[in-house]
Amino acid sequence: MASDSASGTVVVGVDGSDASLEALREAQRLAEPLGADVEAIAVWEFPQMYDGYTVMGIDGFKERAGQILQESVNKALGPDNNVRTRLVRGAARQALIEASKGARMLVVGRRGHGRFGGLLIGSVSSACVAHAHCPVVVVHTPEPDKTH
Repeated sequence: MASDSASGTVVVGVDGSDASLEALREAQRLAEPLGADVEAIAVWEFPQMYDGYTVMGIDGFKERAGQILQESVNKALGPDNNVRTRLVRGAARQALIEASKGARMLVVGRRGHGRFGGLLIGSVSSACVAHAHCPVVVVHTPEPDKTH
């Protein structure tokens, strides 16, 4: 039975990349025998230039991040999953390290180039390994079969 406490949570960083989809799948595989819940976190922020002036047509960052998060969870695990999702505004490494404080485990993709600026989880994985407050699993994206 999954625990509702933070200690029973496997946190996974999601940015829409293939690496983060594989991280979601691995988080689900690891959480099941541990009896842990899975919480998928997407991190978003406004581009730096946004603070300096307002540009027409660049609204909707939070909404788009939410869409990418939900699409990623559904693509990786199917629509009938028990994954909790959470959007966090800020820098990915700080948000994931903060989320690791009460987690049983943190799962990240090795390299991400998310479909949305500000959601990158690539260089973030090394920061998580160095500074997370729980064990970290770094998932590599499987290499495509080049025999065909």
